Amino acid sequence: MMKKEEYRQLAKAAIEARRFSYTPYSHFKVGAALLDSQGRIYTGCNIENAAFSPTICAERTAFSKAVSEGSRDFVAIAVAGGLEGAGLPLEECTPCGVCRQVMMEFCRPDSFQIILARSESEYRVCSLSELLPAGFGPGNLISGEN
Repeated sequence: MMKKEEYRQLAKAAIEARRFSYTPYSHFKVGAALLDSQGRIYTGCNIENAAFSPTICAERTAFSKAVSEGSRDFVAIAVAGGLEGAGLPLEECTPCGVCRQVMMEFCRPDSFQIILARSESEYRVCSLSELLPAGFGPGNLISGEN
């Protein structure tokens, strides 16, 4: 189980990553901070595209950075999102279904923690299995040896 200060640190990193979002269409900015088992934090932001389908979420940006740098064992992710604009409060922003599926690929559903941050001190923590009950992942596939 993570300590309160670790939750705050991840929430802060997600909020900071949100600043780099490229959201000219939805104006809904999301930042993510992914913690691996070695204590490294990988951040990401959402990046929209006029063609829509190439858009990538903040969570998948963070996972892509981490995996491309050799990390594959993850402990938690903080997500912070909301409409851009001065004075607008952050909302509780849950990962989309595609992001949950990516998490299922790399994380243990019962122990991987998702921190839904409204601020550094206001957040809700849930497990991947709570957000993706009966999820399908690598354990569902049988690999045969030749």
